[in-house]
Amino acid sequence: MSERRSAADSVRWQGFSTRAIHAGYDPDPQTGAVNVPIYASSTFAQDGVGGLRDGFEYARTGNPTRRALEANLAALEHGTYGRAFASGMAATDCLLRSTLRPGDHLVIPNDAYGGTFRLIDKVFTQWGITYSVAPVSDVAAVRDAIRPETKLVWTETPTNPLLNVGDIETIASIAHEAGAKLVVDNTFASPYLQQPLTLGADVVLHSTTKYLGGHSDVVGGALVTDSEELDEAFAFLQNGAGAVPGPFDGYLTMRGTKTLAVRMDRHCDNAEKVVEFLNSHDKIEAVLYPGLENHPGHEVAAKQMKRFGGMVSVLVKGGIEEAKAFCARTEVFTLAESLGGIESLIEHPGAMTHASTAGSLLEVPANLVRLSVGIEDIDDILGDLENALR
Repeated sequence: MSERRSAADSVRWQGFSTRAIHAGYDPDPQTGAVNVPIYASSTFAQDGVGGLRDGFEYARTGNPTRRALEANLAALEHGTYGRAFASGMAATDCLLRSTLRPGDHLVIPNDAYGGTFRLIDKVFTQWGITYSVAPVSDVAAVRDAIRPETKLVWTETPTNPLLNVGDIETIASIAHEAGAKLVVDNTFASPYLQQPLTLGADVVLHSTTKYLGGHSDVVGGALVTDSEELDEAFAFLQNGAGAVPGPFDGYLTMRGTKTLAVRMDRHCDNAEKVVEFLNSHDKIEAVLYPGLENHPGHEVAAKQMKRFGGMVSVLVKGGIEEAKAFCARTEVFTLAESLGGIESLIEHPGAMTHASTAGSLLEVPANLVRLSVGIEDIDDILGDLENALR
């Protein structure tokens, strides 16, 4: 197998943008190429039987482009080890299979991402895994949901799609007291706004499809940890199950991380103005955004996040039909699933990304609309929302 990807040697700079641009790759010593090459090779020549060059033997096991991405992602999260996957759900699957065994139990948010819930509820329960749900914003409820057989506490903060906020440091302490590990899905915040490992989390998970890639042109996932034991378990399944990104996917994702800081600042700038506009609109019942001072998780978010992100959810007056009509009338906002790209997206979670939660404890409100606020000109964004709400 290729050498374990460690970010320890890559973190030579304190500034986030400097790490994003440089960590994981130095200019090629032969050609001077400043961008990581796309190593489009399925196999690697050996200098004699077992004589691997820099640890590479077969592209499923390791690829130089992927290695650079993994070190880059680990550096951004202030972690030691990074593993890249073909999708966020592939990373989720690897994490669950690496940490849980039949008879084990995990705690998940009561408004977790629909794909995460579907995988746990429809697949892992068939193999003897049980779960409980608890609001991430209620640390007492999280504590009460933990059982003697709990091995994993799963947290999203902010959550998808209700934008609830969990106190990572406190939840990590609760999980560790019970002998469980804490994983934080950091997709909504991105490592630019929040680094859960520095707050006590054991693993950070990303759908790199979203803000890290940032351009809606690549699908991927990642796991970052400081634990050598966990990383070895992730590496075994990454290679053994084979849900790895191709080299071009790795290149695109790493290209995206280089501009993460400037993009996230623009996402946040625009989202704050969208929130201000929608919060006073007579057709909006409620705006869900951690940056609002009346948001229940505002103080916690202000403590552990640099800013409050580019995701905004709203409850539309008039119920499900008005919510769907709002989604259908936008022009700058594209009606589509996913999030975190440079373009603004709008969706109806109950009928789209979170349809799998219907009838469960995680069912989302029927009048909920989720906005991924892009980096277009803010006047065009606000004008589009105004027209769509008329």
